[in-house]
Amino acid sequence: MLLRSESLTQAAKKQFGLVRNPFADDIHCRADVFVSPALRYCRAALFDAALNHGFIALIGESGSGKSTLAEELEQKILDEGRSVIIIRPYVLAMEENDTKGKTLKSSAIAEAIIRSLDPSASPRRTADARFRQVHELLKASRAAGNSHLILIEEAHCLPIPTLKHLKRFLELKQGLSRLLGVALIGQPELALKLSEHKPEVREVAQRCELIQVPPLDGDLEGYLAHKFDRAGAKSADALAPDAIDAIRARLIRVPRGGKAADAESLCYPLVVGNLVTRALNAAAAAGWPKVDAQVIGGC
Repeated sequence: MLLRSESLTQAAKKQFGLVRNPFADDIHCRADVFVSPALRYCRAALFDAALNHGFIALIGESGSGKSTLAEELEQKILDEGRSVIIIRPYVLAMEENDTKGKTLKSSAIAEAIIRSLDPSASPRRTADARFRQVHELLKASRAAGNSHLILIEEAHCLPIPTLKHLKRFLELKQGLSRLLGVALIGQPELALKLSEHKPEVREVAQRCELIQVPPLDGDLEGYLAHKFDRAGAKSADALAPDAIDAIRARLIRVPRGGKAADAESLCYPLVVGNLVTRALNAAAAAGWPKVDAQVIGGC
């Protein structure tokens, strides 16, 4: 199911008392981030991986809020003054093979660590010297009281060899203490790559905790109330009581040829935002006082 993004019209803003779209360019501080009990666990797992050098994979559909959680982690570390260094290898052109784009290799991750810990240092030429340099920098940074987290977004595009090498980065220790953690952020394809049924990644699958970012579903009403409140409005002034259940029903997908038991919810923030924006525009254009189940059904 694809719901294309749509701008909120001036007529809709005027009718529903909105100065901006509650779902577009809506995250500017941590208070803007909606956190349900399920999302709170995802958030805590990321923070624990950063502080205690864990190994996790945060997996969710496109638009489920994975990147927002990662960005909120960085803001939390800044706000609380935590001694945590986030290492983000650039993934702008990353693909799982060099035919489609550029693969992210362990050497690039090593260079990202070096840049993050000592921007003035030049990576050593040989692989052995470069990885020794990484280890020494991590030990020195740890002695200074820092924790370290490698955070890789779009991790579903990582090649299998790099996934295997990440386990070896985790094995960089000082005595019994790990020197860094790893957090992978990716779409459901990442879970397939990390399946315990794949012998080539068994060492990684046995150590990496998979955490699913859930759909909003039961938290949908709270999410909408939060978004409208952050935009200076009330969701009850724009959405009729039957609209919430209609949104949930509209965002159920049954695979072609599937049965009712195969149905899955697509009630994720990006999709919900696109649907509600379309519905607000439609209600304003038709002169309806509120968005109700009939309006949602027509969008």
